[in-house]
Amino acid sequence: MSRARERERRRMYRRRRLVAALAAVGSLGVLAGVVVTVLLVTGVIGGGAAPVASDLASSATASASPTPEASTMPEPTPTPTPTPTPELTEPPAPPAFDRTAQSLDDPLSTWVVVNKLRPIQDGADFVPPDLVDLPADMPNPNGYQMRAEAAASLEQMFQAALGEIGVQLVAQSGYRSYSVQVRAYQYYVDQLGVAGADLTSARPGFSEHQTGLAMDILDTVSGCSTDGLCFANTAAGQWLAQNGWRFGWILRYPADKTQVTGYEYEPWHFRYVGVPLATEMHATGVETLEEFFGLPAAPGYAG
Repeated sequence: MSRARERERRRMYRRRRLVAALAAVGSLGVLAGVVVTVLLVTGVIGGGAAPVASDLASSATASASPTPEASTMPEPTPTPTPTPTPELTEPPAPPAFDRTAQSLDDPLSTWVVVNKLRPIQDGADFVPPDLVDLPADMPNPNGYQMRAEAAASLEQMFQAALGEIGVQLVAQSGYRSYSVQVRAYQYYVDQLGVAGADLTSARPGFSEHQTGLAMDILDTVSGCSTDGLCFANTAAGQWLAQNGWRFGWILRYPADKTQVTGYEYEPWHFRYVGVPLATEMHATGVETLEEFFGLPAAPGYAG
């Protein structure tokens, strides 16, 4: 056998041994080992003896090791979902004042409207069932009574006036019975005649005083009486006109309202209607019960 053939045979033998060794290595290692071996055997890579199988296996195993993962990138901060801006809504409007909450006809109602067209029901016999005496420390020269609710409010108003303006008010004239009205009206008729009396004094059965909810108020310092307009210019008269509503009272016969109420301006005559109604009238600027409730004006008697 020639030397060339002998070298070829040995080369083929070594190749088979290398292939058998690489078969035990992973697929990636096998491929890498085969490539290296072929290159060495064929002389593409020169120098030195061919590597043994264990070296090739280690090399292949190293080559088969997974590539280290790239450095972990920080997860992006999630963008918060914007909270929708709540729509601005106006607060609900307060309920409209209920003008039907009380009777305008029942003389026991604090809203009863009495004028020259609206006499007290059963006036000749009507007496409020809850009349009370006024407190002993309240100036009350004629000993008049009032309905309990109105009397309690009157006391609060008198105390407020004393504290706020330093003036003591006087309860000049409160509840008047039907019989007292007869005498009072006749007095004015004798002094002024029927037409004159009708402007300043109610006919029997047509007077707010009989309801126990009206009071003529004066003071202890001005010297004014219920004749004339003197009281309108006093500190007490002005305070009452501006503050009576706080306690449930209204100036019943204002200036320039004679064609509505039927009476001349009486700066001393106040009427208890309760805080809710008095407050509503004050807030709306409506001065008379006739106008507030949409009732006909009462400048004169029907007959």
